[in-house]
Amino acid sequence: MEKSLKVPQKMQHIFDSIVILTEEFCKENLNEEYSLLIRQATATLCRKRPSPLLRGKMNTWACGIIYALGSVNFLFDPSQTPYISASKICEIFGVSKSSGGNYSKKVRDALKTYQFDVKWGLPSKLGNNPFVWQIIFNGYVVDVRSLSREIQEIAYRKGLIPYIPADKKD
Repeated sequence: MEKSLKVPQKMQHIFDSIVILTEEFCKENLNEEYSLLIRQATATLCRKRPSPLLRGKMNTWACGIIYALGSVNFLFDPSQTPYISASKICEIFGVSKSSGGNYSKKVRDALKTYQFDVKWGLPSKLGNNPFVWQIIFNGYVVDVRSLSREIQEIAYRKGLIPYIPADKKD
């Protein structure tokens, strides 16, 4: 599902200010996939009523948004690519670790996000997210990848899974 980048006109300057900061950060430290997800999250936060972005500094919000989405996507795990520590994100934005963590919590709460969140996970990591593939079948929670293609096609048509695993090319 494509997330919108539309923002209310009165929030456009805030969106633009944060995106300028996050785009530069992504170019230097992350990738385009993170960049798009961060823009989408920023737009979503701009559309909240009232928007939490109306209060606070733009660099702190930029840090908090990246920190929050990084938490969801295991950015702080050195075995992952890309990788960067939460402390380094805060340092780059000139924000204390406690402020970065606090703003990350505000973002996670506003977006109602969590680790392995399908909605705010990176598309490239969907295949490894166990929650993407769990469905209820005959009263049991099962991994749809263990079921027949016919069942997978039904689950896909119903929007229960993002794609048919055998059709996805790495």
